[in-house]
Amino acid sequence: MKKLISESKDGRWPEKPKVFPHLTTPAVLPDGNGGFTPCPELLTENEEIRFLRLDGIDTDNPANTLRYYRKKGFLQATQVGKCIRYRRVELEKLLDRLTEVNPR
Repeated sequence: MKKLISESKDGRWPEKPKVFPHLTTPAVLPDGNGGFTPCPELLTENEEIRFLRLDGIDTDNPANTLRYYRKKGFLQATQVGKCIRYRRVELEKLLDRLTEVNPR
């Protein structure tokens, strides 16, 4: 059987490549029951609303807030089939942009 990964010259195994090196901590989503679930890398609109906790603020339609952020260029979405999805990386960038625009 042929080896796919070989040991380095010093006898150690190579480090596992990091797919998203800028994401250092695992993110979680509130599950609605006081607990949390792991956050996927590609989120639906409802998951994104929970991630940003837009469902907990006093707004009629949190999806309109997402559309506003996309229209202003603060948030990039990805269309997969007929559905709009949000990469977690883009949500992190959105939070960075909002913090720059309106620091507290």
